[in-house]
Amino acid sequence: MKFKILLASLLLAFTSTAVQAGDDLASVMKEAAAEMDKAKAAGNVWRDTGKILKKAKGEKDAKKAMKLAKKALKQAKDAQSQAEQYKVAGPRF
Repeated sequence: MKFKILLASLLLAFTSTAVQAGDDLASVMKEAAAEMDKAKAAGNVWRDTGKILKKAKGEKDAKKAMKLAKKALKQAKDAQSQAEQYKVAGPRF
């Protein structure tokens, strides 16, 4: 009995977090494109980010497309962060 309750609570927890996330593919791809534009404006867009986003747009499997779109979004944000770090980079003596 305790096992069934534990299993049911775990299932409920995982499904509620999946619904809470609420990321749909179109919004993630739109956000990734916007963040990539910001990275371009900062002068530091990564080489593969556009390729990953393009591959996500052409992907038939929604799960794989979402994974690729999130990867492109992360790379775009990381590129912006790197551009900020470049501003203060230099030798430290």
